[in-house]
Amino acid sequence: MPNERISFHPAADTEVEAAIRWYADRSPAAAQAFAAEVSACVERVGEAPERWPRYLHGTRRYLLPNFPFSLVYRVQNDEIEIVAVAHHRRHPSYWRNR
Repeated sequence: MPNERISFHPAADTEVEAAIRWYADRSPAAAQAFAAEVSACVERVGEAPERWPRYLHGTRRYLLPNFPFSLVYRVQNDEIEIVAVAHHRRHPSYWRNR
């Protein structure tokens, strides 16, 4: 069941889709595992958004356990916005203007 308190910035949504396509070109199983992991991590963030450490520009960061990505999110007024699904090789604050 989707959590209505959580939304994705359009660019973060695009990042997830691009990563799924990249993994799918190499392994459909890896693409499915990545999508499932992102979904599970978003759910965990929704359950306890203050649990993960503060990060850059007023955000928090959840490191995906099995893929080199982080969920970068912002909490405001009981709403959670995923601002980036950032690959660890990208510049750490490329998403800061979102």
